[in-house]
Amino acid sequence: MTKRRIALIATGGTIAGSAASSSQTLGYQAAALQVEHLLAAVPGLDALADLQAEQLFAIDSAHITAAHWLQLSARLNAVLADPAIDGAVVLHGTDTLEETAWFLHLTVRSDKPLVLTGAMRPATALSADGPMNLYHAVATAAHPASAGLGALVVFGDSLYSARGLQKRDSTPAAFDADQYGRLGLVKGSHVHLYQRPVRAHGDLPLPPTLPPVHILHAYADLPVTQIEAAAQGAAGLVFAGLGNGNLRPDWLACLARLHRQGIHIVRSSRVPNGTVIRDGEVADSQHGFVSGDNLPPPQARILLQLALAAGEPDLQGCFDRH
Repeated sequence: MTKRRIALIATGGTIAGSAASSSQTLGYQAAALQVEHLLAAVPGLDALADLQAEQLFAIDSAHITAAHWLQLSARLNAVLADPAIDGAVVLHGTDTLEETAWFLHLTVRSDKPLVLTGAMRPATALSADGPMNLYHAVATAAHPASAGLGALVVFGDSLYSARGLQKRDSTPAAFDADQYGRLGLVKGSHVHLYQRPVRAHGDLPLPPTLPPVHILHAYADLPVTQIEAAAQGAAGLVFAGLGNGNLRPDWLACLARLHRQGIHIVRSSRVPNGTVIRDGEVADSQHGFVSGDNLPPPQARILLQLALAAGEPDLQGCFDRH
């Protein structure tokens, strides 16, 4: 059988990190190694696919900006439009991987497999996790069943949809999602897929810039002045409320006032899992709020940014579709 041709785009991160000693897993330099070094550390990759590798960025993902997202998505759209390319892998730092994956999930229009991965230990560490994550990512991108699923993330043997993904730990088992986001597992070159995403992906246009949208997490005794400060200069605000996105009466009054002033409000939750029910605890329709569904606040922010940039007339409908 003809091997698939996979584009591999490196952006830096811990997977390309280097430290002074093999036992050092803190205080290392992220994005120190080029993609050729990373590929040479993974024997057997050539048996999985023919790789076309490039180094697009070399940054710590904590430094990623909207400009990087726009450039990366544009590059992937171009690469995946090439009939000679069967799929793509992106190597990325873990700090913002869930945000980049979601942005690509929404803006990369190809149905060819797209897989992101990274590492929690630098490449120079004893028992570095990057090589196996890279091997699994290429195996997944080369697997026909990975097509049409939007952006996927492979990490620690698990296969996730970008939607709902969260970094929840600072150990190699860094990522998780609720029961809807974990799609399967990868063992060696074997990809086991148990469920498929049903929400829309790849249908939002790539804008020249993104409007400013801010996030504020609720906490006990949060003063209204903090909400007002968080909304300064913003086109939208994602408010991660308590429980089911619950709002104290003065918070509700403040957010409703901000909406009347033209700031779009998405009601989310600080709780890791669960759905914010529209018109459940809060009369969203009355106040013009958008329910963030079960999206983590950082992903709700990105969806609102892209929807506003696209001039989406029905923000709630956009959140319901995605």
